[in-house]
Amino acid sequence: MPTLRTSVRPPYAAYLRVYEPLTAFPEPERSYWQGYAEDRRDPAGEQRTALEEGRRRLADLIAVPPMAVPERESGDAFVHELDGVTYLCPWRTRLRSWIALEELQAALPAPLLDAVVPPVVRAQAEADWDRWRARHPDGRPWILTSTWNVPVSWFLLFDDGEREFVPALPQEAQQAQQPPEGAEPQGQGAGGVKRLSAPVLRYRTPMAQARRRFARGFRVLRENLDDGPLVEAVEEVGRWLEEFHPRSLVELDYGGLVHAVAEASLAEDHTARQVAAGVAALREGDALLAARSYRAITERWRRIQELQYAN
Repeated sequence: MPTLRTSVRPPYAAYLRVYEPLTAFPEPERSYWQGYAEDRRDPAGEQRTALEEGRRRLADLIAVPPMAVPERESGDAFVHELDGVTYLCPWRTRLRSWIALEELQAALPAPLLDAVVPPVVRAQAEADWDRWRARHPDGRPWILTSTWNVPVSWFLLFDDGEREFVPALPQEAQQAQQPPEGAEPQGQGAGGVKRLSAPVLRYRTPMAQARRRFARGFRVLRENLDDGPLVEAVEEVGRWLEEFHPRSLVELDYGGLVHAVAEASLAEDHTARQVAAGVAALREGDALLAARSYRAITERWRRIQELQYAN
């Protein structure tokens, strides 16, 4: 019987997420999320996945006219339980859509942008965002997204020992297993075609560790490199982390990028270890070894990024 990965592919995007403890949310939001998490513990409760969120946004974008930004903010979140503590990562899909639209306008030429998101749709979205920012000056997303690439700055927050790789397994091998958070569901496709779960590659670490690694790495970069895109990107991630509760969890998830990389390559991907080695070399004054590590990483991701232009 033939196999396939999934009937609908998620975006080729990676995610940097922050899961805050339930106690970090003010009332009445805390009570809402507490009830949400309790419903999720119920075996009959609906499980929220990254694939489901992507499908919802795809449905909005293929509507006529396209809905560039949802009319209402999402009331969903990713939930994680660890040592008796409940952590939540709100989707905040509306806010992230505004941010993505701004990035899209900077990336696409005007004629193509107008074809994808008509000017009248963009104007309404921008007006709504201006009003939202006036009411929420401290608003920020719990999830950062990167398409066709995992930024080097993200790996600075993690250790290779925190890496988790789950290979794709046939449906028969996973019937009795709970799929990892964010993984695609598995089961029978149309016509009885067997479906494989997607592989998962991610890192997760306590916020205190992420901030400590950021501080050490950023200090090395500032002392040894001129200001540029890499240093600026690392600094931006560090500022973002400061917005969250100190007992949060930070997660890097390869997300839909697992579909753009051969599974054997994913199994051998230890980019966090390479980044740490490059920073260590820079600290010790070995600029040649540091540059070699950086080139190896960026070249690998350049080959993946070029796939977005393939037929």
